Amino acid sequence: MKSIFIDCNDQLAPVWASVLRPDDPAIDVNRADRVGDDLPRVLAGYEIALDDHSYMPTELVAQCPALKHIVFLGTGAASYMNIGELASRNVTVHTIKGYGDTAVAEHTIALMFAAARDVARMDREVRSGIWTPQEGVQLFGKTLGVIGLGGIGAEVARMAKGLGMDVIAYNRTPRPDAGVKQVDIDTLLARADVVSLNLTLNDETRGFLDKERISRMKPGALLVNTARGALVDELALIEALQSGHIRHAALDVFHNEPLKPDHPLAKMANVTLTAHAAFRTLEASMTLLRRAIDIVKRIS
Repeated sequence: MKSIFIDCNDQLAPVWASVLRPDDPAIDVNRADRVGDDLPRVLAGYEIALDDHSYMPTELVAQCPALKHIVFLGTGAASYMNIGELASRNVTVHTIKGYGDTAVAEHTIALMFAAARDVARMDREVRSGIWTPQEGVQLFGKTLGVIGLGGIGAEVARMAKGLGMDVIAYNRTPRPDAGVKQVDIDTLLARADVVSLNLTLNDETRGFLDKERISRMKPGALLVNTARGALVDELALIEALQSGHIRHAALDVFHNEPLKPDHPLAKMANVTLTAHAAFRTLEASMTLLRRAIDIVKRIS
């Protein structure tokens, strides 16, 4: 089967070259950050597409008759394509789990500290000539509520325990082997000083943190989301940040990416933003790309 990596950007290109092996199948490379409306031209004649983070709407995939498989570089393919609609067109979507659990968990902890101590805000102000030390929140002894106890959530819980935090968790399916006290979602939201979202996005979890659940959060809590933007009701989040009900949100993921500079979240002082980069470490990227190539080998 003919294969192409549709969006091998400048950051990934050297990593891609480093993991290739002589016995790997031939995979063409399209050097682009994102493909966009050019998707049918890029995929013409190709049966397998490796997709970093390009949107693949069904109406464009419908113009790619040869396409049979999409290998999505990560777990969140549902944010970039309609997997059910593609399946009905006999296009199989493959995802890759577990390649960056530690990387994402470390970024989650970094964002938690940044939110607690207003790091990004002070960085912006100092660079612009404003010297205003901000009073932060000490995390030692505080309660972290982890929503989703998969590989990433479990790593976040492990690291937070090492920081001296009291960790509680909610998982839709109880995980008795997780080594973390598990509570119902209402208890978690009421008790947690910091809430970390680590759920997989699907039809059941879309909008999971809605306006009602946000209202149940402990006043002044911090919110960290390194999972998927669509897990949260964005308008309700903005309202809670404006009112101070949520003290600070640290976000790596958004409903639409890249986030536009005129978006309300980009203008709020009590929001810390990163560019969907939680999984971006050299170690995780090498593992991810190698596993993607192995999938191509298996389905070719």
